Amino acid sequence: MPELPDVEGFRRVLADCAQGRTIQRVEVRDAGVLHGVSARRLRSELEGRKFTEPERHGKWLLAHTGGPTLLLHFGMTGRLVCAAADEEPHRHDRVLFTLRGDRQLRYRDQRKLKGLWLADDPEAARLLDDQGPDAQSIARADFDAALTGRRGRLKAALTDQSVCAGLGNLLADEILWQSRLHPSRATGSLTEDERASLYRTMRSVLRTSVGAGCVPPRDDWLTGHRDDPGRAPCPRCGTRLSSARVAGRTTYWCPHCQPEREPASASASAS
Repeated sequence: MPELPDVEGFRRVLADCAQGRTIQRVEVRDAGVLHGVSARRLRSELEGRKFTEPERHGKWLLAHTGGPTLLLHFGMTGRLVCAAADEEPHRHDRVLFTLRGDRQLRYRDQRKLKGLWLADDPEAARLLDDQGPDAQSIARADFDAALTGRRGRLKAALTDQSVCAGLGNLLADEILWQSRLHPSRATGSLTEDERASLYRTMRSVLRTSVGAGCVPPRDDWLTGHRDDPGRAPCPRCGTRLSSARVAGRTTYWCPHCQPEREPASASASAS
């Protein structure tokens, strides 16, 4: 599933392929990916306009045009592809934007769980009303405020887009593993030092992942081993990884490096 690093990569594709170029033609090959806008209106609103500098917030990509904003969400299988205008479309290319200079920007999506919206700037802001601060730019104080006193499990808090936008299943598992925090820990039980460590780790994991364009399957990261058959050993301590559904998603952790128990001080203060 595309997460913040992937969508940042799509933002770069959009900037490199389309920024400053006139949209000559919009071809909707599958209207099932359009939300709140018809294929006819999408064409009439965008043809003749230019893509300006795009931006990303969490898992959303905002393609500005100097008029209406095209909002893209990639769901489970969406991608943004730059291709030559005469190249045969892929069978999962749903919307094609032909640009001056014989380029095409293509929204490609197999499962069509999300898609494209069209809105003016106030409407675009309303579509993002339920999104928290972007995980790549959230300040430490805002991160602390979002987690302090929050009920529920830590994994659920990190993947809640209203708390911190952009983190998905892979990122959350990697950040928690590198922070040595169990995904089922009560969010409100974190100490100040643990929240500080979690924030620093999140920033570090995001920095590396954005550079790679994805959560990289490195040998020294949990992500490099989570899909190994037979539950591979933890790359840090060698203990066999555990797996279960947490916050509705398949979750991996190391039972040795990420103990489930809460610190004694947290347990005492709660009693």
